[in-house]
Amino acid sequence: MEEMDMFAGQGSAMIGTMYQNWFLDYASYVILERAVPAIEDGLKPVQRRILHAMKEMDDGRFNKVANIIGQSMQYHPHGDASIGDAIVGLGQKDLLIETQGNWGDVRTGDSAAAARYIEARLSKFALEVAFNAKTTNWQRSYDGRKNEPVTLPMKFPLLLAQGTEGIAVGLSTKILPHNFCELIDCAIKHLKGKKFELYPDFQTAGMIDVANYNDGARGGKVRVRARIEEVDKKSVVIKDVPYGVTTSQLVDSILKANDSGKIKIKSVTDNTAKDVELMVQLAPGVSTNQTIDALYAFTDCEISISPNACIIIEDKPHFVGVSDMLKYSVAHTKHLLLRELEIKLSELEDDWHYSSLEKIFIEKRIYRDIEEQATWEGVLGAIDAGLKPYKKLFRREITQDDIVKLTEIRIKRISKFDSFKADEHIRGVEQAIEETNDHIAHLNDFAIRYYENLLKKYGKGRERRTEIRPFETIQAAVVAIANAKLYVNRKEGFIGTGLKKDEYVFDCSDIDLIIALRRDGKMMVTKVADKTFVGKDIIHLAVFQKNDDRTTYNMIYMDGKTGITYAKRFNVTGVTREKEYDLTRGNAGSKVHYLTANPNGEAESVSITLLPSSKARNKAFDYYFEELEIKGRSAMGNQVTKYPVRNVKLKDKGRSTLSAPQIWYDDSVGRLNKDGHGMLLGRFDETDRIIVFYKDGTYEITGFDITNRYEADSVLLIDKFHPEKVVTAIYYDAKNKQFNAKRFLIESQTLKSRYLYIREGEENYLELVTLQQEPVVIVRTGKKKTDIKEEIVALHETVDITGWKTVGSFLVGEDMKDISLVPPAGEDASHREAPTLF
Repeated sequence: MEEMDMFAGQGSAMIGTMYQNWFLDYASYVILERAVPAIEDGLKPVQRRILHAMKEMDDGRFNKVANIIGQSMQYHPHGDASIGDAIVGLGQKDLLIETQGNWGDVRTGDSAAAARYIEARLSKFALEVAFNAKTTNWQRSYDGRKNEPVTLPMKFPLLLAQGTEGIAVGLSTKILPHNFCELIDCAIKHLKGKKFELYPDFQTAGMIDVANYNDGARGGKVRVRARIEEVDKKSVVIKDVPYGVTTSQLVDSILKANDSGKIKIKSVTDNTAKDVELMVQLAPGVSTNQTIDALYAFTDCEISISPNACIIIEDKPHFVGVSDMLKYSVAHTKHLLLRELEIKLSELEDDWHYSSLEKIFIEKRIYRDIEEQATWEGVLGAIDAGLKPYKKLFRREITQDDIVKLTEIRIKRISKFDSFKADEHIRGVEQAIEETNDHIAHLNDFAIRYYENLLKKYGKGRERRTEIRPFETIQAAVVAIANAKLYVNRKEGFIGTGLKKDEYVFDCSDIDLIIALRRDGKMMVTKVADKTFVGKDIIHLAVFQKNDDRTTYNMIYMDGKTGITYAKRFNVTGVTREKEYDLTRGNAGSKVHYLTANPNGEAESVSITLLPSSKARNKAFDYYFEELEIKGRSAMGNQVTKYPVRNVKLKDKGRSTLSAPQIWYDDSVGRLNKDGHGMLLGRFDETDRIIVFYKDGTYEITGFDITNRYEADSVLLIDKFHPEKVVTAIYYDAKNKQFNAKRFLIESQTLKSRYLYIREGEENYLELVTLQQEPVVIVRTGKKKTDIKEEIVALHETVDITGWKTVGSFLVGEDMKDISLVPPAGEDASHREAPTLF
């Protein structure tokens, strides 16, 4: 029995050891042989074998992909489907493989045609940077029949250019693609000892925010957006798709958001052909600005991507940043270039050595010395003796193999030997040797020229497609459509969207937070749900806006312990969800007599009536909230009366005790904000407006809603609108070949309509616009640098104020070099009211 137990224990340990070893072998195989690329050439094994098979087949013509798959299967021990998918992936990246036929579309998700119908060949770029049999390390294929490269001698940061993604056992890799030209520029900068920065670039174009890219290492994140443009007030168009998202996926996400009520649209139509075009028709009463924000907030028009750069270095996975990967690639490229130069130098030296030997052998007629020799050894000895006087002229020792090679020269070559041509050839070889030695001595400069040549030959048409720009943070709750109705059962203390038999309160979004205040002075913030208990005797419900420091609560309550009545004013800016807060002194029996929520800090006056039985002389009096300071929600408040209160009634609504909100314009994203980002436009009351001047010579008046979107690249000047302020503009009149100046007051003030205030014409353009009331400009004219003249013009003295539709007055001819606005006293030249277009 004991022996059986011992045997069972040994068997269990043996199985555990076998499982541990086998699992480790399997994990290593998946990591090294399938999922994670090598740092040397940036390729996974299947990709490397495909390229090697294509090089073997290469004759300059296209080959059927089915044939390439068959050739690759000699090296890749897996099915044809995995090879076919890998070929299509390489072909769609449009870098190493030239394609012919229907290869699918990464934007729409359309798959490629069957392998028998499509063709491919190696690109000229691939042939130049990826192959050199002399510098390749070889290994036996899986069945031992053929040789395959361990890695290709890649002289380009292919891994960063193509990007990659793979999931292995216990780890994964995700490297985003980068721009071809920028990679080469950064490689050159690194060789020159300069700093560089690398950011992703996608075939699908779009926009990217790289603020948290973290050099592509773990923990980083990028936000990617499709470009959305307003067509008219009833429709918007999506011009591209984010990386990794197809048009069908994007349409599905839009329809899903519409079905859930987060956005309101009539239809979405996919018109994608050569370019991506998704036309979105809006529902009646929905603004384009809010819809664009909602598309970014609730659909795949914006996605977040977390890179995770894991690569194989010396047969082990390493997590690195893209900068280190590029530095490694540059160092590896320099090493390969050095090996190629050394091989070339060795071949040149061999050429010089044999050419010199041949010249002496023929010119000195040493071949005649072998005529009398009867044995092979005698022949070799005679040649060696004949060369002996000249051995000191050679750069290396003359070997027996060299002598044997001389015996192979045919009589025909000896008879037609041209000494002049031989000397010219040797001089050419010597020059090439000198040049190669110089390249080796100045390897860094040689590598720079190599990269510059790549950029010159293959860089055209590979410019950046994805625009790098910071994204504003879109608050989902702000742009969400009110897609739910909130109900309340005040007696039982429940709120929710499912209580349809109870009291309707207001419309809200299903992602909103609701603030609830009760008669006992307790407060809670909770998420919108079907049914939520917040406590009995609810006196106030509203949608809660986090960090809202303008909404002010005015409250009068009685302390349950002392019976004293207090008044307080407070904001609720941040809370923990589902947590109950006490707004009174926290004593049992406390009661709220009066509560209002004021969106702009309004301070009303109230009439307070005491109980008739109280001992107070004055049993009715007025109380003014404007006399109270706004404090935190936990503040006790000021004592109103120590006598019992009968009721509190509103007397006058009063006015806001807060200053008008400050509005900033952030030109990096073309958005307004209240957080202090960008340029301060001023304080805005309800009736105030914003005026925007665009580079195309139009102006627009808008409200100051933070959901407004402006074309940041087209905005020349933006400011708070003052109807009494005179606008001064200078523009080019192509018809008369002159620059005109005009001053006018804004007359047409319809919101969100563009008005052209310069002369209409295709070649006309705006040079300068300002709201300075006494603008002075410096005008420089002259056709040659030596003839430049400078003139100071006070426009408020020379140009009359006219209507906004007038042509304006002549200012200067077309020989104008530049116009600059002189800043008012006390301001520098970068003041926001003094912009120039050029």
